[in-house]
Order: sequence, then structure tokens, then C-alpha cells
Amino acid sequence: MSTQITIKDIAKMLGISVSTVSRALKDHPDINPETKRQVKELSDKLNYSPNAIALSLRNRKTFQLGIIVPEIVHHFFSCVISGIEQVANEHGYNVIIMQSNESQEREISICKSLMNARIDGVLASVSKTTTDTSHFKQLLKAGVPMVFFDRIAGDLDTDRVIVDDFQAAYNAVKYMISTGCKSIAHLSAPQVLQIGQKRQLGYKQALIDSNIEVDPSLIIACDNQFDAMLVGKQLMERDDRPDGIFAVNDLTAAGALYAVKKAGLKVPEDVSICGFTDGLVSTITDPPLTTISQHGEQMGHIAAQLLLKRISSEDSNYPTVTEVINTELIVRGSTKSISI
Repeated sequence: MSTQITIKDIAKMLGISVSTVSRALKDHPDINPETKRQVKELSDKLNYSPNAIALSLRNRKTFQLGIIVPEIVHHFFSCVISGIEQVANEHGYNVIIMQSNESQEREISICKSLMNARIDGVLASVSKTTTDTSHFKQLLKAGVPMVFFDRIAGDLDTDRVIVDDFQAAYNAVKYMISTGCKSIAHLSAPQVLQIGQKRQLGYKQALIDSNIEVDPSLIIACDNQFDAMLVGKQLMERDDRPDGIFAVNDLTAAGALYAVKKAGLKVPEDVSICGFTDGLVSTITDPPLTTISQHGEQMGHIAAQLLLKRISSEDSNYPTVTEVINTELIVRGSTKSISI
């Protein structure tokens, strides 16, 4: 069985002190270039790598970050994870990715596991069934820094990275109205989530500002593809069927699009459809979906940077930060051109 090479071994082989090897590996300016070259060449030849356990004991860090997402398979969350991993790895951190499967109970279990793992920090997006954030409060109480992204725990004073969901929804619905839509249904997220509340408020305000009456019967709790197929069918069977559908995410929009076409109607000639996320599905539907881009990878970058700054700060009481990422309306074939 091979033995892991240590800096003591390198020091002995080169006839120099352990501290000199350590500083040479860190490119310390006090070490002459020739010594640095010899140390680095030998360490590379011997495949030396720092002992993670020793580092964690010395620095009181595990160099691991926990990521909690509702669904890994969701394109938006996979983009956020990619952004987080890039920044984390650049700073010598590994990530542990956990998915709550939209379950508060699972989320509670994850938080306990991460606390037991002595994680250095957590990045989280709340499940849609979470109504009590006590498990996150326990992490904070234990001194674990946290950053929420996209779906935040509104009652916790933490760093967070979000988009302006109200304005994004408002812009999308105003655009649909500008193309001639007069009756727009909203397939909404659970109102326990701030993103659900704000997107619905943006939808309503766009109608009000356009002198269109808000019809409560056109606001329907529906945030997945399967349910959208059923709800979409019901909407198309109405005598006063809507001529537009604004969905809380792209998969829901895709389900609605399927239902509209199944009813023998055309998109966007008969019914315009707009999603939210700009995931892969938005480009492969027929027609492709008009949607809101949330820039998930950028969100991941910023969230990871905030967390690492919080971890490295010696002042645990400096004010929390909320970063708001600009969204973008991506117009594709599922909505009509602007009426002139």
C-alpha cells in the first residue's frame, strides 16, 4: 500500500526545513526562486497534495460547501450549481449537492446532515412546501454562514441573490398585452414562496396598468407540466377562453402549449404563451417559448462569492447583502409580434 507524501518527506529529500517547503509551495516572496523551483518540481514528481484533514484541523475548516436545491434536474438549478461549483473550486472548496425534492421534511434532514458534516457554509433555495424555516435557523445559530438564492426564506436575515420577479412578470405580461392579448391566464406558483407572490403581483399590476380587469378565475395554482396539460385543457374549453397564458416556469408553459394544440388551436395565432426561466425546454417546443431569462449561472457565481466572503470575514456582524440580477425577456414564436 502506497504512503501519502508529506512536506516532511520533501524537506528531507531536499535537505531543507519543513517551513521552507511550506512557504515555497505557497510561493512566499522570502523564498528564493531556485528553492521554489526545486520544491515544486519534486512535489509534482511525487504527486504531493496537501492533507485535507490536517488542513481542516489547522484552519478549522472542512473546505466544503453545502448546496440545497429543490430539484437537480431542473435546468435553472443545474445552471446555478454550475456557477457555484466554478467559484468554489477556484477557491479550493468542494461542494456537496443535496436535493429536497420539494419536501420540507427532506430539507430538515439535509440541514441536520450538513451540520453534522461541519460544513463551512450553505447555499440554499427553499422547497415549495416549506412553511417553517426553523431548520435553517438552527444552522445559523450554529454559526454556519448561509446564502439563499432564487427562493429565499424571507424571515431570515441572510445574504441572498434574487431576480426582480415582480418586474420580470410585469414586463412579460405587458409585452403580451402589447401584442393584442386581452384575456391572460396566469398559471402560478404556491403563494408560500416569495417568487410566486411577486410574479403574481407583477401579472396583476400589468393588467391593472393596461385597464384590463383582473379575473380571479384566470389565476390558477399550477406549476408543473402535467398539471398544466389538465388546466390548459380546461381553459380551452371555457366559453370565455383566454387568448394568452403566462406561466410561472417553462415546463408549465410547455404543458399549457401542449394542451392548446391538443384542443386544435394555434400558438400564437389563437393563444399566446409565455414561460419563465429560459431553460432548454423553451427552445425545443413547437413553437419555441417566449420566456424570461434568469441567468442561473450568474446567480450561482454571485451566491458563491457572497458565501466565501462571509466565511472569510472576521466580522460576523457586517450587514447582510441582497443582490438583484437583471432578467431579460426572450421573445420567441409562442407570442405574436407587437401590434402596431
